[in-house]
Amino acid sequence: MRIDPFGLERWFAEYEHEADIMLAESGIRSLDASRFDLDPGRLDYVIPTNGDPGFRASVGDRYGRSADEVLFTCGTQEANFLAFLSLLGDDGGVGGSGDGEVGSGTHAVVVTPTYQALHAVPEAFGEVTRVELAPPEWELDPEAVADAARDDTAVIVVNNPNNPTGRYHDEAAMRAVYDVAVEHDAYLLSDEVYRLLAEEPQPPVASFGSHGISTTSLTKAYGLAGLRFGWIAGPEAVVDRAWRWKDYTTISPSLFGQHVAKQALGRREPRILEENRELAATNRAIVADWLDRHDLDWYDPVGVNGFVTVPDGFDDGESFCRAVVEEESVVLAPGGLFGFPGRFRIGFGLPTATLEEGLARVSRVIEGAEGGA
Repeated sequence: MRIDPFGLERWFAEYEHEADIMLAESGIRSLDASRFDLDPGRLDYVIPTNGDPGFRASVGDRYGRSADEVLFTCGTQEANFLAFLSLLGDDGGVGGSGDGEVGSGTHAVVVTPTYQALHAVPEAFGEVTRVELAPPEWELDPEAVADAARDDTAVIVVNNPNNPTGRYHDEAAMRAVYDVAVEHDAYLLSDEVYRLLAEEPQPPVASFGSHGISTTSLTKAYGLAGLRFGWIAGPEAVVDRAWRWKDYTTISPSLFGQHVAKQALGRREPRILEENRELAATNRAIVADWLDRHDLDWYDPVGVNGFVTVPDGFDDGESFCRAVVEEESVVLAPGGLFGFPGRFRIGFGLPTATLEEGLARVSRVIEGAEGGA
């Protein structure tokens, strides 16, 4: 098995730790731990290791699913990894019928651009066909997904809202893609980490029916990255197989993470989401005005990421982002890491004052290039 280097993480490793401002962060600003009760009691394993049954049941209710159709994980990254392990692989995954039968599908259809793990991990286990979204609208085309699907397709993968573009594919398009998965006895896996930053969130894919799988966490929309707490919601056959794989990865979710997650998804949830949506909206408007001043373009995003055209005077997104971090100590993400070298990703979920300082520094780089032209 071969896995490609994670380009974005290697970029961060090169620059993030010494830079002043992180304008490539893809989530909302982190909440302070003092908002929560931090004493979970004895620091033991979570028992049972798939998560507290009552809490899994309450999370399952959000999808119209039972406790046995939810598995708690260490973030969305592990949720996706375990799902791919369960659905792909040359010894067969779980058939799309949801009956627990072992299938033989080793092919995945992945809608890109997207977070690298959503195509690199399936490529390590099987074969991937990419369906590219096209600028400037980045619109999901169910017919293109249908054309890419095959008899041996095990899973169709969509990140919704999309990272890096911020496009929120509408419910009709997602249900049409779900129908493609059903037709091929496959699953539709939707990474939904940004869904609850939308003012009007759409129904999660796991609520569509027996072929729907949703993965998410408390990282991007809730501002609780340090908890490393996420989950898979979907058919019991998939979730059970993922739990078997989890025995060989992290064994159980974090006890501390589960303790705080219960609070974040309880009475505190409405206020947390309200604050975070307000921050995202405020900062989105600030970035939009900044783009207008520099004659740059993006698709007006849902979430806290935008995919921006590279300013004049730079060869590509990488040369621009290197200039910004080396001259002004601000980290952006080159679009080439997502397959679009003429763009860069900006994250605007950080505190507003920090965002404004970061944008001012990036402006100096752009204006310097214009002055030297």
